[in-house]
Amino acid sequence: MPPTIFAPDAPLISTTDAVAFEARVGLTATPKTLSPWLFYDEAGSRLFEQITELPEYYLTRTERGIFAANADEILCEAALGQGPSGKLTLIELGAGTATKTGILLAEAVRQQGSVVYQPVDVSETALAEASENILANIPGVTVRSQVADYTREALPLNRLPETRTLALYIGSSIGNFMPEDARDVLRNLRAQLLPGDTLLLGTDLAPNGGPNGNKTAATLLAAYDDAAGVTAAFNLNVLTRLNRDLKADFALANFKHRVCWNPTQSRIEMHLESVIAQRVHIPANSSGPAFVVDFARGETIHTENSYKFNSAAVEELLSSANFKKTKSWEDPQHLFAVTLATAV
Repeated sequence: MPPTIFAPDAPLISTTDAVAFEARVGLTATPKTLSPWLFYDEAGSRLFEQITELPEYYLTRTERGIFAANADEILCEAALGQGPSGKLTLIELGAGTATKTGILLAEAVRQQGSVVYQPVDVSETALAEASENILANIPGVTVRSQVADYTREALPLNRLPETRTLALYIGSSIGNFMPEDARDVLRNLRAQLLPGDTLLLGTDLAPNGGPNGNKTAATLLAAYDDAAGVTAAFNLNVLTRLNRDLKADFALANFKHRVCWNPTQSRIEMHLESVIAQRVHIPANSSGPAFVVDFARGETIHTENSYKFNSAAVEELLSSANFKKTKSWEDPQHLFAVTLATAV
């Protein structure tokens, strides 16, 4: 679960209109779905920040640990062949508040004296927080933030003389896209990079995904179904949002959080399961007339996928978007990987 997942056409229509459209399309489909960008209202964003600190949710702290242990090598590898100066400009897709990126930025400043950092996100608030934190804590960084939806729009790259671009796409954000959409995201990025520019991609590993893998499906399931129930509250909050934004009448007690590991698709799935047969009413709104949604007992709303990778799948994904793997780093438990790839 990344901190930011974007509404389709968010820059073009109001958030409430986007919520209305998504609810109508998803809840009248078979099977029923809701896009995971709906998680991230103010309450949902706070809940996700709590999730990242849970003992079961290893992803954030594991990737942070990989950066802490390998930042010098990552930046050196990315700078190889970048001309006499060897300088990099860093751009981050879906930066959010950039909490882990500071490790890489501090190392870039140490290696090259200063660095320009270009975070891209649809959330102006998150970008403002990221800029404030980085400027206050890492001297030598120039922040040039850009509000944009990197999944659909051209990236607002500011190319500097005698530098190459290192694009960061971390946090396992790529795992929230269907495989064909993940390829499109990386192809969109590659189209705006020059040969020799680099990408640092964070991916959560599938069970036994590392070369010495000891990760189990139980580890994954616990990360998305914690004992304290924070992830359950995060999932159910999407119904609270529909009640608030659309005046729907979902009874949260009639739904429960459900997580499963789908080994065929190599993904964690999150669902909201109806515990009784019930009918929900959604009033008329900008997307059309009032409608009702009938649920059978045990029927679910599919709210999120989180794809998990092995090294071969990562290389295949990168190759499909004209990137060539340079090097990868994993934690000692082989839970998570970050891979450096070069645009070819």
